[in-house]
Amino acid sequence: MQKLIDGAQKLGINLSDKQITQFKLYYQELVSWNKKFNLTTITDYQEVQTKHFLDSLTVVLALTEEELRQPGFSIIDIGTGAGFPGIPLKLFLPQSRLVLLDSKAKKATFLQHIIEQLELSHVEVVIGRAEETAHQPLFRENFTLVVSRAVASLPTLVELALPFCHIGGKFVAQKKGKIEQEIVEASKSIDVLGGKLNQVKKVELEELSDRRYLVIIDKICPSPEKYPRRAGTPARHPIIGAE
Repeated sequence: MQKLIDGAQKLGINLSDKQITQFKLYYQELVSWNKKFNLTTITDYQEVQTKHFLDSLTVVLALTEEELRQPGFSIIDIGTGAGFPGIPLKLFLPQSRLVLLDSKAKKATFLQHIIEQLELSHVEVVIGRAEETAHQPLFRENFTLVVSRAVASLPTLVELALPFCHIGGKFVAQKKGKIEQEIVEASKSIDVLGGKLNQVKKVELEELSDRRYLVIIDKICPSPEKYPRRAGTPARHPIIGAE
């Protein structure tokens, strides 16, 4: 796990022996289950360390020391797939509450298995769509940090994610490539959903040589109750420009 260890140190993270062992086990189980469940196209040992594990941990660049230390820190990972970025963040922040949300039951089966194997506490796997789950009182505006990686375009993602975030919390979208147009197009949805663009932070690590960014959005006021709209609508008709 040397690539992960070295990359994490550049993020200010010194992984313990226990955490390194957990990441090794995570890799082994991911590759084993991938033969049956098609969880990821990336299975090379070095690439998983950087493109899955390290990439997930870059989310900490969006958080202050004070935020990381605050009691009751909670995370929801929307469209988590095989657990990225949620589970690596949980391994780094073992006291946090984590909810892993995905619409596919097969992936949820793997997630439940890996949670047990890694002996993680205060982790819940929820099978469902963000459009519906975000309206449930247990989840609505109930999280310090909302994260999502490679799920949808930013205008759509803002509508799916911000309703989960409590006021004073953050939504961090992990993005790659040319994102300038997405940022412009998302400005209306950010405003409508009660957010404010904090910054677009470029991830500068030699281990991740392609263009990766953290789009950091602060939650400054409540999301209107009608959002997110019913399943599929945010993707088909994102909030762009005048509604």
